[in-house]
Amino acid sequence: FPAMASDSGDRHATLRRCLGVLKDARNDSEQFAALLLVTKAVRAGEVDAKTRRQIFDAIGFTFPTRLLTSRQPPAGCPPHTFRALGLTLLACFCTDPELAGHSQILNKIPTFNDILLSPCDPDSTSMVDDVYQCLSAVLATARGPRELVTKGTVSALCQAYLNGGHGSDRALTLLVGLLAVAEAKCWQRDAPQLLAVLSKLSGDFLKAEDMTKFELCEVLPHFIPLSPPLTENSQGSKCLCRLYKGLADILGSKLSQSQRDPALKLAAGLVQACGAEWIPAGSAGSKFLALLVNLACVEVRLTLEEPGAVEVEGKKEVVTACYVLMEMGIQECLREENPLLENMQKMQLMRIMEEAFGAVIFYLRQVKQEELQDPFIFASVRVLGAWMAEETSSLKQEICELLPFLVDYARKLFKEGSPAVSLPQAELVGTEGSALPQDALRFLLPGFCHLTAEDRPRDILISEGAPALLCEYFLQQWEVLTSESSAPAPLMSTEMSLQTTCGVFLNLVVTAPDLVRRDKTFSSLMDVLLKSLPLLLPQKHHLVLAANVVTLGLMMARILAGSAALQGTQSAKEFFGAAIHFLSQAHTAQADPSSDGLAMAVSPAYVSAWDDIRELWFLGMQALAGCIPLFPWLPHAALQALWLEGLSQLLSCVAPASVDFELITAFQAVLVELARASEQCRSVILSHHGTEWANLYGMAALEQCLAEQ
Repeated sequence: FPAMASDSGDRHATLRRCLGVLKDARNDSEQFAALLLVTKAVRAGEVDAKTRRQIFDAIGFTFPTRLLTSRQPPAGCPPHTFRALGLTLLACFCTDPELAGHSQILNKIPTFNDILLSPCDPDSTSMVDDVYQCLSAVLATARGPRELVTKGTVSALCQAYLNGGHGSDRALTLLVGLLAVAEAKCWQRDAPQLLAVLSKLSGDFLKAEDMTKFELCEVLPHFIPLSPPLTENSQGSKCLCRLYKGLADILGSKLSQSQRDPALKLAAGLVQACGAEWIPAGSAGSKFLALLVNLACVEVRLTLEEPGAVEVEGKKEVVTACYVLMEMGIQECLREENPLLENMQKMQLMRIMEEAFGAVIFYLRQVKQEELQDPFIFASVRVLGAWMAEETSSLKQEICELLPFLVDYARKLFKEGSPAVSLPQAELVGTEGSALPQDALRFLLPGFCHLTAEDRPRDILISEGAPALLCEYFLQQWEVLTSESSAPAPLMSTEMSLQTTCGVFLNLVVTAPDLVRRDKTFSSLMDVLLKSLPLLLPQKHHLVLAANVVTLGLMMARILAGSAALQGTQSAKEFFGAAIHFLSQAHTAQADPSSDGLAMAVSPAYVSAWDDIRELWFLGMQALAGCIPLFPWLPHAALQALWLEGLSQLLSCVAPASVDFELITAFQAVLVELARASEQCRSVILSHHGTEWANLYGMAALEQCLAEQ
């Protein structure tokens, strides 16, 4: 065989001759000799795409596979000679993305893992390099990440990194890449191994006193899982403690911008995964938390108030991390049980955050139409939504001025996207430029709920068409909820969105009844409510949403009593039947520990949700009483439900002292209207000792009604 020439053109000619020998070789020794020259050229990186394909066409996967499994090296050669040659060829093939995703490469993953875990002597470092090249190429393919996770590469890479042998830095880089695309699957399968890596990284982070500390800030967020929570595990808790101490060291020092940014992103990653649980209680912890939120607010103001600063590369990612820290600041300032912050710190932080949110509003007012798809706009709207949900008195003027933009932005995303799917802010950090969720309304709804209770913002929301948008949104979210009704866990975010939308509509019904009468949006909403409640009520885990739908539906029915949908139609009767069932089943009699008798109590099925539905139940009773004179067929629905018999029995058997005045008032309002509207209802109440228990509970209006001939 000719020696490799020094000239590039001659080398390619020699390679082509060797490939010819490979094709026509009469025995293994000839093939092996040609292969040595081919692999020498491959290792020297002198193979272009065309030649690489020629090598593959000449030998395919069969020959490298034979080399990998051969245990008999040529005379005088190291034991791993054949494996090394095979790996070099596979590494060469893997530089072609099409070949890297081939099943013949993917089924070699266990072999690659074994080589990473084998002792590495100085002669076998090239094998390890080739394995990393193959694994990197596989990771970049469509099927690669899943295959790597299921075939045990995560564990192998963790071990390779912890062993600290040749190429361990590449093992860490590959782990970061795998976690970036398959975090949940990696942690699900290899949590102990990943935790061991996090333990080493966090230890190094705490001990480092040079630039390594800041480099680790960039790596560590990839190893902080959203699930399972690190706080559930003693090893995880130790990691969090080291990370807290390391960050406290960094943020308590004078830093340059390039040093502070990675630290803020790491802190945001910890907040996304653990809330504020990684910050210890006490003076040091509260000072650290206040410093963290303060730094985030300063960064937001500096970036958003300075023209063009947000467009600097990487800035949006840092500010989005600061948004996460600001959201935590809002939550901690509101926390009453075991607060991390003292009252003075809370007041100071609220003032600082108010200035930062002023900067967010200022930035959003400059946004152009062509920028609306920028994920950073979404993150900015989301964090402002968190502020609007909790802080209603500050920045009111500025928020009112921004409302047209917010409604328009939410409408555009809703019309163009798939609003049902939404990522937490957690997943926004580090996803600049990627496809993002479209459900801006989900984050704005709590703020809209507060604002619709006030005249000026409510008028702006109405004039901008928010009611029609929210009606469409309610219908879309309802479809999502019902399509997932068979899922074992309810879709909490969808359900919360539906509940909050009901809250917005309740405010509009109470404060703007004329709008409800004239705007066709509300007739459409009424139709949806009539059909949805009978489907919702049998599902006990949707009780809070059912309470919202009952109350909103009854209050709207009073205003829209003349609409065709409510004129004794099947859907109207089913809705009112379901509403009566919900209201009538809320209370029961139970043994009173302080006496031998029975006391009025919330029914067991309602107890866990009662704090959330109590006010809605009373509003619903009031609205039902208002509906009875408007719908002549309604008393019959109450009779069919046997509510009067059940309520009479309940009031007769419990101790009057156990029934509070508000409850007596609610029952009396409905009973009086039923007795006035229907002689049959009046007769049922009288036949069940109504006069006696009406007198016993001081229901004077009911007594008078029953006494009338």
